[in-house]
Amino acid sequence: MSYGFILDIALILLTTKLFGIAAKRIHMPQVVGAIIAGVVFGPAGLNILHATDYLSHLSELGVIVIMFTAGLETDLVELKRVGKSGFLVAFMGVIIPLIGGVLFGLAFNHGHNDSQALLENIFIGVVLTATSVSITVETLKEMGRLSTVTGNTILAAALIDDILGLICLTIATSISGGSSSNISIVILKILLFFVVAGIVSLLAFKFTSWYSKTKEGASMRRFPVIAFVFCLFMAYGAEHFFGVAAIIGAFVAGLSLSSTNQASYIQSRFDPLSFLFLTPMFFANIGIDMDLSNMNVSMLFATVVLTLIAVFTKLVGCGIGAKISGLNFRESIQVGVGMISRGEVALIVASNGFALGVLSTNFYSSIVIMIVVTTIITPILLKIVYRDVDKNAALHSSGLLNRREMVDEIESVNQHLLRAEHERIRKDFTQSINCWGKDPDNSSSRDGNDDESAK
Repeated sequence: MSYGFILDIALILLTTKLFGIAAKRIHMPQVVGAIIAGVVFGPAGLNILHATDYLSHLSELGVIVIMFTAGLETDLVELKRVGKSGFLVAFMGVIIPLIGGVLFGLAFNHGHNDSQALLENIFIGVVLTATSVSITVETLKEMGRLSTVTGNTILAAALIDDILGLICLTIATSISGGSSSNISIVILKILLFFVVAGIVSLLAFKFTSWYSKTKEGASMRRFPVIAFVFCLFMAYGAEHFFGVAAIIGAFVAGLSLSSTNQASYIQSRFDPLSFLFLTPMFFANIGIDMDLSNMNVSMLFATVVLTLIAVFTKLVGCGIGAKISGLNFRESIQVGVGMISRGEVALIVASNGFALGVLSTNFYSSIVIMIVVTTIITPILLKIVYRDVDKNAALHSSGLLNRREMVDEIESVNQHLLRAEHERIRKDFTQSINCWGKDPDNSSSRDGNDDESAK
């Protein structure tokens, strides 16, 4: 048995951390650093790391955990409250990029039969529908604009956008598993999945609530384990029985637990697992899978065009949705810019299409480059469009913001308690040593005992 995979894991964890720190130093998301680490040390760069089944499986597990925690972060009550504005922004931010992606595919996708090319074009459009709210949130937090009307609209729209995008992904992945002749069966299986998922989610919510009340003194540590098992069962069931992507099942599992009292605690327990191990494996594997050997002038031009389409369609689509919902022109531009970043959600969709064989290597590499570029330019554009805006203007409380900050507060309290306990133990130990060495009674007692022993 070869143990080379251990070295691969060590190199991936080390390089993604170093490149992530470097990215953070220049005010870029660490995700970008992790992807670049995979590119630099993978076949496209130094050719040290290579794609293997083991890394692929770890990457798949990583994306399942990412989508599960994304479901946990979703606040269903807040989604209902935001209503028209969030839905309009999200809807327009899905439809226009989807059309733009399909048109891009029609212009640049050649050499396949009609059905395969059409499916690949649709997948490119689905990738463009995604939005990564985490990058925008961190930038707005830093600028003190997260609690504004536009900040709340971006938060709500991004969540609805993810759900609409995942529905598009579900349809695309299901169709890719069969031919156009059984499209009715595919749609029926998708509908059946959501019916079964809804029933199972309701039962899971009822069970969690019942268990919390009847086992009030039980350890909270059981909930993350139960939740993880539930997540894996849902992911497997979605893929195996309904032909729906496993990440959809994981997202639904997280969504079903998002309204429980234990959701924030479960997420705080998953964060270390995701941050320390699974997430770096997923993003590094994306870079490792990139093949730039065929990146000629025409493909480079296609990548530039794809990036421009990605930026323009989100800016226009979400901006129109924000304008229709009642925001002024400047606020609509701010919302549109805040939705440009594709980030991890688009990477998940793209990697899923690549794994299914729907996306070709060339288009997959172009998509990854587009995602990295949009991730880099979004914070820069946000700082430009929010320039000269009063930080205290249009402040607006948000349940989504409170929910996001709750997990950070729990983790902060845990760290504070650990440091306090460590400091207390250190002081007690130091004090005991000092008392033992300086107490005259102890000293005389020891001398007396020694004399008695000698006699």
